[in-house]
Amino acid sequence: MQTVTELGPRLGVAPTCTALGVARASYYRSLQPPVELPPRPTPARALPAEERQAVLDVLHEPRFVDLAPAEVYATLLDEDRYLCSERTMYRVLATDQEVRERRNQLRHPPHAAPQLLATRPNELWSWDITKLLGPTKWTYFYLYVLLDVFSRHVVGWLAAHREQARLAERLIAESCERQGIAPGQLTVHADHGAAMTSKPVALLLADLGVTKTHSRPHVSNDNPYSEAQFKTLKYRPDFPERFGSLEHVRSFCGDFFTWYNTEHHHVGLGLFTPHDVHYGLATEKRQRRAEVLAAAFARHPERFPNGRPQPQALPTAVWINPPAKSTAAVQFATTTSREEVAVVDPVAASSDLEEVARLENPTLTTEDQCMVAAQ
Repeated sequence: MQTVTELGPRLGVAPTCTALGVARASYYRSLQPPVELPPRPTPARALPAEERQAVLDVLHEPRFVDLAPAEVYATLLDEDRYLCSERTMYRVLATDQEVRERRNQLRHPPHAAPQLLATRPNELWSWDITKLLGPTKWTYFYLYVLLDVFSRHVVGWLAAHREQARLAERLIAESCERQGIAPGQLTVHADHGAAMTSKPVALLLADLGVTKTHSRPHVSNDNPYSEAQFKTLKYRPDFPERFGSLEHVRSFCGDFFTWYNTEHHHVGLGLFTPHDVHYGLATEKRQRRAEVLAAAFARHPERFPNGRPQPQALPTAVWINPPAKSTAAVQFATTTSREEVAVVDPVAASSDLEEVARLENPTLTTEDQCMVAAQ
């Protein structure tokens, strides 16, 4: 609220609240003096203080001290005594902080959301494994996919009969070699699957000088780009209901990833293909698009009431779980035009369910695996 108060007169209350994610009603409500509410009246059915103390004394008796209020309540009824209801016994105990969980239950600690930023290709990769239905019930094939978060370019994929750390290890190693990854350059993000957290994969990444991060347990939003890419795959019109064999999987995925990388114009990439962004071809293409739009504007300026059109901007930063917007971010957002910078939010990116990429050369041709990576 203090930030809105400081920036509101200069930038406007509404834009500042929108940038900070604060409701305007909450801001204006905070300007009002606090209202002191009258004390809550004691219900007429409440036990007086002496009766509450009598109930507490009974619950503290040696024969009742280790029993639940339900047992105490039933025992007293069998003795022709009624002090209060079972629920009132709980209230009396809660007042003195004598109600707690007695069982030794496992409590999961809070996990911080991973915050990852990519400003160029081959800086942050995301990978995951998905199941593909086999020819009969309870049969599956497993598709491993490595995705560059900044460009959405699939840098490697593999299809196999099973999920194994050995296959993931080989996929990552060959993809890093093909992309020329230097030590300390890359971060690989994945969920908490068995292959992702395996010791062979961890040792391989350490040997390659690659940093590894993981999603929070049971949180799919921490890996939005891989999840969106899998949905794109499975929502294609020609995606089969079941795959007849591993060769069928390899054939389909080879065609799909070829289209995914080099033909699909991705909304999150300014309608450029992942191949264009990954290999630095998008800037030149954007300039040509700008010339085409300028020529169209010169021929018929009356058709463009908002002035000369500009092609969509290229992304300059892609986040997984971006941090909360600060005051500096608000000032930056109000002084930077859309044509100059495009920061991709993972929520917006995951809503684009048709991001696809294309791969070119298969590299693994063993009996149970096949990886293809773009050259």
